[in-house]
Amino acid sequence: MSTYAAGKKAYGISDRSGFRYRLHRMKKEWTGMLVGYDEWEAKQPQLEPLGNVIDPQALKDPRPDKTETLDVYAGVPVIEGPTFKEVKAFGQVGQVTVTV
Repeated sequence: MSTYAAGKKAYGISDRSGFRYRLHRMKKEWTGMLVGYDEWEAKQPQLEPLGNVIDPQALKDPRPDKTETLDVYAGVPVIEGPTFKEVKAFGQVGQVTVTV
């Protein structure tokens, strides 16, 4: 079985820029690219997978939905006088009906 040559004065070409560097001064990135010592970048932390994020499945002391009506009183000012004209409205989730 043979061994590799020492290559003390060997040169290598950067995969990123194409510049020539001494082979012993080049670094290998996490992507497998062989780059010059001044071009090397560490792996970004955003690329690391997150740990197990466990979302709660149930609420503590939940309250049931209430089916109560909600009365909202609104008035439209009348130009002729200081009195308000009554506006009647009825609404539901997903549908709104306004009667004037």
